[in-house]
Amino acid sequence: MKRFKQIASDYKRAYERLKEAADTAKTTLEIDGTIQRFEFTFELSWKLIKAYLEKEGIICNSPRKCFKEAYKLGIIENEDTWLEMIDDRNLTVHTYDDKTSRAIFDRIKDHYVIETEKTS
Repeated sequence: MKRFKQIASDYKRAYERLKEAADTAKTTLEIDGTIQRFEFTFELSWKLIKAYLEKEGIICNSPRKCFKEAYKLGIIENEDTWLEMIDDRNLTVHTYDDKTSRAIFDRIKDHYVIETEKTS
């Protein structure tokens, strides 16, 4: 229970920083920072869902499995968006071109912040 509360607190803080960054980013450096904050928030989101599911007796060991289970239980509303987040999170680790980074930033700003807000 203590672990769950700590992850939930960290997630809420990460979400607030992600939202702030997405709302204000203008320069390339700020956009890169927003993408980094998305990575932190994403990692905490699936760990929070994993911890919650464990309390419910459901074991999942990957973001994809956790998001699918969370969708089945009504914890998240838009399964497709959460699964797309996995793909974009994986891309951010290996992306070095501005076009792809900007496309991911736009999805963060236009879709992912809204979805993560629903679970914060």
